[in-house]
Amino acid sequence: MRASSGPPLALTMGEPGGIGPEITAKAYRALKESGPVFFVIADPALFDPFDIPIAKIAAPHEVSADLFSNALPVLNPGVPLKAAAGRADPANAPAVIASIERAVDCALTGAATGVVTNPIQKSSLIAAGFKFPGHTEFLEALTADSPMPARRRRGAVMMIAGPSLRTVPITIHQSVSEAARSLSSDMIISKALIVVDALKQDFAISSPRLAISGLNPHAGESGEIGGEEIRVIAPAVKTLREAEGVNAFGPLSADTMFHAAARAGYDAALCMLHDQALIPAKTLAFDEAVNVTLGLPIVRTSPDHGTALDIAGKGVASPRSLISALNLAADMAAARRRTS
Repeated sequence: MRASSGPPLALTMGEPGGIGPEITAKAYRALKESGPVFFVIADPALFDPFDIPIAKIAAPHEVSADLFSNALPVLNPGVPLKAAAGRADPANAPAVIASIERAVDCALTGAATGVVTNPIQKSSLIAAGFKFPGHTEFLEALTADSPMPARRRRGAVMMIAGPSLRTVPITIHQSVSEAARSLSSDMIISKALIVVDALKQDFAISSPRLAISGLNPHAGESGEIGGEEIRVIAPAVKTLREAEGVNAFGPLSADTMFHAAARAGYDAALCMLHDQALIPAKTLAFDEAVNVTLGLPIVRTSPDHGTALDIAGKGVASPRSLISALNLAADMAAARRRTS
């Protein structure tokens, strides 16, 4: 039986020409009896090819466990949409954006317990005039004027969470040279503290342990291969330990941080570069890893993959990452309720 979990989760449509509709239908089939209850904000016609029962709703409060067991609840954002599998049309950008905005509004008002986002085609949205590089920045802007929960720091931080590893990239979508130049002790400290908040209140880890990577090979070899470890990273670790009371250690050589014995020694790994964090996460759990945004006033998760236009409409897309994202969002929301 499904445990009571408060309001439903809000799931966005994502790119309508991608695999979002297919994995939503498959996730619904997998979760309808015992998984977390959710509704999707989309044109109901997107689900016509998937032979699942649809319940058109006007508001989230109409969604119950009984309704969910019998049909996928769909809330139409009311923006015209013409979708073709395998094609991302900039003309659909207003509908995609409206789905995200409505989901965030539902979470901020308490009508939804959290937001799960299907993948978007960033290039298509940007071609239509979208001013943000991706979901994270848009969600940060949409929630900027809303108060943070008690004892929480604001600042959108990406975490990739899998069954046996959580990683956080300190720098994200930058070239390696730009990332190295932008890295600072303050950046590491502020993101580490947001991660600590989340591990305590969203993941129910009372005494979080943070492993912090170096930037250069072999963590700089005492300055022989680069000085960022000495100038930037080690001082940040020292401040975290001595001034903030965080159980943080490093800088560590990134090539020895992710084997099983090493992973047993920490609750999250903070990595200086995007690929330092995402390569081990996706290698260990490609189909189950979840993209989590920390430092927002709402719970937000997403499958850790893209729109997969090349396989859209072929019936072969795996829903496992979306299922993991829905389950994790429900767990995080429940943890927040327990610690609030």
